[in-house]
Amino acid sequence: MADIVRHGRLQTLPFPLRSGKLLAALTTASALLLATPGAALAANNSSSSSKSANAKTSGTKAAKAAKAGGSRASAKEARGAKAGSGASKTQLQAKGKRSAVAADNAGATRPARKTARTAAPLQEASGAEARLIGVYELFGRGKTREALAKAQTLVRDHPNFQLAQLVYGDLLAAQVPPSNAMPDTAGIARLRGNPAMVELHEESRRRLQALRERPPAGTVPSQFLTLSTRSRFAIAVDASRSRLYLFENSDKGLKLVADYYISVGKSGTDKAVEGDARTPLGVYYITSSLDPRSLKDFYGAGALPINYPNPYDVRRGKTGSGIWLHGTPPQQFARAPLASDGCVVMANPDLKQLLRKVQIGATPVVTARSLQWISQPQAEKETKKFADSITAWKDARASGNEAQLKKFYLPDFQRASRKPVDADAVLRDELTYAQGKRVQIKDTSYLHWRDTEDTMVATFGEVFEGEKNGRTRRQYWLRQGGEWKLFHEEILG
Repeated sequence: MADIVRHGRLQTLPFPLRSGKLLAALTTASALLLATPGAALAANNSSSSSKSANAKTSGTKAAKAAKAGGSRASAKEARGAKAGSGASKTQLQAKGKRSAVAADNAGATRPARKTARTAAPLQEASGAEARLIGVYELFGRGKTREALAKAQTLVRDHPNFQLAQLVYGDLLAAQVPPSNAMPDTAGIARLRGNPAMVELHEESRRRLQALRERPPAGTVPSQFLTLSTRSRFAIAVDASRSRLYLFENSDKGLKLVADYYISVGKSGTDKAVEGDARTPLGVYYITSSLDPRSLKDFYGAGALPINYPNPYDVRRGKTGSGIWLHGTPPQQFARAPLASDGCVVMANPDLKQLLRKVQIGATPVVTARSLQWISQPQAEKETKKFADSITAWKDARASGNEAQLKKFYLPDFQRASRKPVDADAVLRDELTYAQGKRVQIKDTSYLHWRDTEDTMVATFGEVFEGEKNGRTRRQYWLRQGGEWKLFHEEILG
């Protein structure tokens, strides 16, 4: 395998592949890592490499573990969870051609796409993913035995990690001497068409895409214009990369501290109606943390519900409920990229890290089809534009001019309460509450969402001069004709 890598580029493998497309996928994965300087994560220390005499026995164990990991969950969503049972065994039986590898490997050694700014460094998510990437890297550098040893310890420590089982099976297949028999073309065809194999290949591709195409350093998702330090963490989901990004917030701004592989709805994103198996797109907040002891095993280490449908969703007639960030059942380490009924699903070790960070009601969750990243100066510029509207609203309220204040509200404005309050009632309340008083607005968070319309979710506290306590508001604004208008408000405290 030493000849696989020459000058950082993968060459033709020096032996006939026995697992066809699957080992080619491993080769492609290694090529992507090698083409991206600094992209590989160091794998954890493991035991010495396995003896080739044990390869077939180990392969049987890997196959059994993969099969066990493929058990279907019993909950409603489990009907859509595809398993990779028997993956490694099938690989050891399949016989491939070098020409099949060439087709699958096309384009594998293309250099990473250049970005205008330096890419953000990798943030290690779960140890399991870091170790898997370490296996890819070792294989790409021709260190097949070392890669096999690390893969073996990985599947031993995480026997339900189906993708790791697949990679381990590929490496075992590489240890088996090539047969002089004719290639099992029918077996290879069945393998290529196996839905479980297709899903595992796509999972591998998305993990690598997210590791190869890093966010530019010093940037944030375009939705996070400003975030109060009362929100210590923020979450952004990029469905196209099957990735969740975790940010830590301080007086210096947001900093990317970790990112994790995730799964979304079986039908993709942009949830519209109950039961469409799509993950919603928008700006949300964590509303609670559900004790795993109160949940079925299907949800794994716990669940974090979000406030879907939010007021903007309701305004557009979207329906459905029960959208959570949750874990996986014990027999699955991770699920396919498109596997849930609309929830965002994470590996249990990753979810446990998240559970220690989030704040109920204060941690924002952005779910996007594809995240757009902007610099801090860009975010500050957008913040200034919107902050001017908040200031103008506050001044109109303090002046006591009802006609001027009314310009900031859409006719169908509502304030959330046990009984919805309409715009006229809110105007009267605001004028009585604020007229002639000087108010300080603090702890501001502005979250920008743009699709067919331009919206802003503004959360802030206000304290009148001479008083110790005040209101905390969450307002939903819509841009119409170049002006920001209020269509919904919640008084949080």
